[in-house]
Amino acid sequence: MRAAVCPEYGSPEVVRLEVLPAPPIASGQVRVQVGAAAVNFPDVLLVADQYQITVPVPFIPGSEFAGVVTEVAGDTDGFAVGDRVTGTGLFGAFAEQVCVATAGLARIPDGVDDRTAAAFGVAHRTAYHTLRSVARTRPGDDVIVLGAGGGVGLAAVQLATALGARVTAVASSNEKLSTAVQYGAVSLVNHTRGDLRAALREALPDGAHAVLDPVGGDLSEPALRALRRGGRFVTIGYASGTIPRIPLNLVLVKGIEILGFQFQDIDPDEFARNEAELRELLAGGTVRPHIGAVYPLTETTAALREVASGKAVGKVVLDLRTPSADRSTPARP
Repeated sequence: MRAAVCPEYGSPEVVRLEVLPAPPIASGQVRVQVGAAAVNFPDVLLVADQYQITVPVPFIPGSEFAGVVTEVAGDTDGFAVGDRVTGTGLFGAFAEQVCVATAGLARIPDGVDDRTAAAFGVAHRTAYHTLRSVARTRPGDDVIVLGAGGGVGLAAVQLATALGARVTAVASSNEKLSTAVQYGAVSLVNHTRGDLRAALREALPDGAHAVLDPVGGDLSEPALRALRRGGRFVTIGYASGTIPRIPLNLVLVKGIEILGFQFQDIDPDEFARNEAELRELLAGGTVRPHIGAVYPLTETTAALREVASGKAVGKVVLDLRTPSADRSTPARP
């Protein structure tokens, strides 16, 4: 099989295409013929050995895939050959085949293609669990989304809108903000064009109920200051590469909460509810991921480079059935 391999740690340029033996399958696993794989920022960090977990080299990057089951071994919880599935893991997705335990799999709803299924999982699940169970978003809430042009940020714009919130999108380019409008954002702030704190005060004179922050860095404190009393600031990640330092007196003076998101911290009953609601939104066509660029497996380095640059709009996807690059974007909602 063909696979993108990281033979040594470094920039995306170290990743190369290799022909490898098909991976062995163990009891309780299924073999999936991968149709598409999403490229995420942690993939870039793992290749550079800058993630909180180190994967020994050589390894196949990629944490999110969609495809069809071609083989099962032992008890596979009802998954069978021919099932269309999506899955996540720490690595291994940038290959024509993966063998995985069924615990990390979900069936793809009818009418959803592989590209959409691969791009939907991590970003939309992160955004939805954050909105529902951490930020406690309700209809009519004002929600600030930082990094609103990225995978998680754009998913948060779309899903917060679906929950009835009013979204203020903060991003680094007019292109990203234009895309955020198409997914429901009602206020737009380009943080490269001036003082973010002043812009947010103008957009939200009464303050926001919640801030979702997958970026960190210099954006976090001004956004936190834009919260109304009793608001919630949720830190999701640090795509800027910088972990912010927050003056704790702001928490005292404003009576706000600073919270972190991790899947394992969600109450099990809420987790099941959120997953069911999100699957219904996908199956019914209410939400779809924005796929900003599609690359073939042969251009994995270029795909990783686009994500690493911070210029990607929405999700970047590898299509393992596509022989040449396709930079087109699907129809807007």
